[in-house]
Amino acid sequence: MDDLALIALPELGRDPNRTYRLGIMGGTFDPIHYGHLVTAEQAREALALDLVLFMPAGSPAFKLDKRVTRAEDRYAMTVLATAANDAFYASRFEIDRPGVTYTVDTLRMLRAHYPSNVELYFITGADAILDIVSWHDAAEIAELATLIAASRPGYDITQARSRIAAAGLPFDVRYIEIPALAISSTNIRQRVACGKSVRYLTSESVLGFIRKNGLYREELAHMQEGEEGDCGTA
Repeated sequence: MDDLALIALPELGRDPNRTYRLGIMGGTFDPIHYGHLVTAEQAREALALDLVLFMPAGSPAFKLDKRVTRAEDRYAMTVLATAANDAFYASRFEIDRPGVTYTVDTLRMLRAHYPSNVELYFITGADAILDIVSWHDAAEIAELATLIAASRPGYDITQARSRIAAAGLPFDVRYIEIPALAISSTNIRQRVACGKSVRYLTSESVLGFIRKNGLYREELAHMQEGEEGDCGTA
């Protein structure tokens, strides 16, 4: 176990006579935006989570072939975005660990670090549930954490439920609806590169960090083939 990574975790579970609920909000956060924050807050309220850990990925397994902003900048933006909420905690846990980041590795170390009266809740999008059965060591993920699948109002979760049932794995999935916020980190990066406003898509503190550090100015040159490549007028 990486002791240096564990230093970045908050204390939880001190009272042995009560159960604690720890939410884990993983992501690239490149950059973090209001969609992430609203999802975490809605999950916290709906499932009575004591704390939500925001964990910027170090080397995300699903983005090894893509350009990602350096971890220190993504972590700094996460700290800025979550600072005003006492129930949110930005952790260096994943960015300080060497190698590729897998969800199961994070859950294993959290389970080993916290006492048994701390329950783990992994927050993800309902669309990700369609793929989670094929994630690295999916069966162990099912054993280690309850899944919180967030979706926009009106999203059809039938396919997700069917995929989970067909997998035959002991997933415990809680489905919650969140306000219909169609915000993406990709769109924010592209708008910054085009010189367009991203105000009200992310916090002023994150926006200030992006401007100060000149992030995403070269985004258009690094778009994947098939993505929108011009700035347009929208």
